[in-house]
Amino acid sequence: MYKRTLIYLCNDLERIMFKIISGFVVGILFSGIMAFLFAGQFMFHEHESPYGVEETAARIQANIKALSKNGWKLSGLRDPSKAIAFAGNNVLPVLLVEACSTKYSGPILKDDETRILSILMPCTISVYKKDNGKTYIGMMNAGLMGQMFGAKVGRIMSHVAADQMKFI
Repeated sequence: MYKRTLIYLCNDLERIMFKIISGFVVGILFSGIMAFLFAGQFMFHEHESPYGVEETAARIQANIKALSKNGWKLSGLRDPSKAIAFAGNNVLPVLLVEACSTKYSGPILKDDETRILSILMPCTISVYKKDNGKTYIGMMNAGLMGQMFGAKVGRIMSHVAADQMKFI
């Protein structure tokens, strides 16, 4: 009698463990698939601008200069649409506003382990027009990107993200 009860308990325990492990595996697979499908949407921000491309870029540049107390300096303004037009193709206007902060980039560039992140510098904010005639501002999600590289970079990039929101 006890032997049968023990066998039933073992069988029940096996079924319960199978359900738990199966649920865990399915949950991980589902999370991985969802991350793969939607990660790109989280990596970048897009905001509509009430102004044209030139004025939006000028306002962003002025806002960057206003945050010089945080070490921000303009690195450049590029127009990749001009190069495409020069090659004989027409595209809608695109301006790239580039800025860098010595306050935030310094600690990253001093450390051998994080120096490779210099590839993300300078911070680039894209101002572009879409087919609907509206102007948009695009930028990398600095806060999320920073979290992927550990606590130190995460802290620094959270400040970058806060400043970027002041730029626009």
